[in-house]
Amino acid sequence: MSASLIFDLVPLGAIVKYSDGTPRPPERHRKKLAAWENRNNGGRLIAKRPRHVVGSTTILESFTLHEGDFGSGGVVVLRVHRSFSIDSDLKFTVVERPAIGSVVVLDRPDGELVHLAEHHAAAENWLKSHGYPHAILKPVTADQVAGDVVEGRAAA
Repeated sequence: MSASLIFDLVPLGAIVKYSDGTPRPPERHRKKLAAWENRNNGGRLIAKRPRHVVGSTTILESFTLHEGDFGSGGVVVLRVHRSFSIDSDLKFTVVERPAIGSVVVLDRPDGELVHLAEHHAAAENWLKSHGYPHAILKPVTADQVAGDVVEGRAAA
């Protein structure tokens, strides 16, 4: 599926993989493997940004994946995010959608996903210990998933 379809159809919280279609190089080719991994990876969809104009420049719609956290002892030192414009040449696949009844926690209205909770009480509990004063809780509804299937938009 294209980056444009990911932006249009896939809900925040989904796990998305991306690929350039090239085969994985052998482990012994470290530089080639690192370059390949830069264009073949995945993560959780955490943000969608609309098109906007800055001066005479138009910045296309984009979305951001959270690829991972690095640290030790329960302390995150580095958080890896990767953003893609809707005109990206990569191919995307939805691996998993958020479960119906789960709750998306956004850092602010129309903001970035900071947590995906199993239910409303778990989301409120998480918020108490993580301090996002402008957080918004949005439940994942059956209508979101059903709409994708009924309209022929179910992502593979």
